[in-house]
Amino acid sequence: MLADDGFEDLELFYPYFRLKEAGFDVVVASDAVRTLKGKRGYTYEADLGYESVMASDYDLLIVGGGKAPERIRQDKKALEIVKHFFEEDKVVGSICHGPQVLISADVLKNRKATSYEGVLDDLAMAGAKTCDAEVVVDGNLITSRKPADLSAFMGEIMKKIR
Repeated sequence: MLADDGFEDLELFYPYFRLKEAGFDVVVASDAVRTLKGKRGYTYEADLGYESVMASDYDLLIVGGGKAPERIRQDKKALEIVKHFFEEDKVVGSICHGPQVLISADVLKNRKATSYEGVLDDLAMAGAKTCDAEVVVDGNLITSRKPADLSAFMGEIMKKIR
């Protein structure tokens, strides 16, 4: 998982604990190993800095929303991690404002996706085919709009990684 300050608390913790409960190892990466503060005040200690991430060691990438994607998308190493997942056709889940990171990584051309309504125009300008649905699955890419869609979002992710 990629995260930074201003992460949408539910969009980090819901996938994190859902994956842990299913027996998966979950790593949260940020610009540095430090305490990240969520949009609603919860905190999480990043496990790795982006520079330490060996993307080839991971099978799933999740990019949540909130204000964090605006910071994440400015980090070259974070964008390299995203590109690796698309080049290797690994599962990528992104929700709410998370697709902003995918836009900056230039991986959405001709892909079907959804996001928070305020990001839909940006998705379209990046070449994505947008739709307003609680979850959209396009091959290895799984996207959703908002925290209320987390159950459908994680349901599709769990189907892909089992």
